[in-house]
Amino acid sequence: MNADPARPSVIVFDWDNTLVDTWPTIHEALSVTLRAMDHEPWTFEQTKARVRQSLRDSFPVLFGDRWTEARDIFYEAFERNHIERLAPIPGAAEMLAALTAVDMEMAILSNKTGRYLRDEAEHLGWSGNFAALVGAGDAQQDKPARQALELALDPFGCNAGKDVWIVGDSGIDMEAAHRAGCVAVLIHREDHDAEEFRDWPPEFVFNSCNNVTELVARW
Repeated sequence: MNADPARPSVIVFDWDNTLVDTWPTIHEALSVTLRAMDHEPWTFEQTKARVRQSLRDSFPVLFGDRWTEARDIFYEAFERNHIERLAPIPGAAEMLAALTAVDMEMAILSNKTGRYLRDEAEHLGWSGNFAALVGAGDAQQDKPARQALELALDPFGCNAGKDVWIVGDSGIDMEAAHRAGCVAVLIHREDHDAEEFRDWPPEFVFNSCNNVTELVARW
């Protein structure tokens, strides 16, 4: 980028694989679920490419009328070790500390089930960085629906708009930003011209959390 983007009023972060690395846990729980439901397990790369929507949006498509059975199997497998395996993305803690130091208003908007999201944030000691931690099932509809974003913005008393950044690693994060008229910010993805982003391109791209920290130092 040629010039630094202007400082936003609020930053709404995605959680999984934006701030924390959870792919191994998600993949393992999904593999257990697919096998139990007599589906062919996905490869790790397929999991990374296909997991975008919340469970309540994606499982009915995958498993039809048996989706609640699959949900229960997935949750049981996921709960076994999601806390123990939880690992911050390199530079994420430092980025959040830098943003907190400049009094940035921040929230989380994730398609991870809300109670798991909040448990993980508490485990990492990060809960205090965010005015809202909104996960799947907390709003009437999940990301990219506007209802989920409005719930995340509620503590700030502001509306979605160009003074709000939505930061994430996937097309569904960029879609949420575009649909709400916010600034779409992609992180950790060098393939920002991939098909996933064709209809919902990012406005700004950062290769790492460290790049964001460097930007914050110039605000």
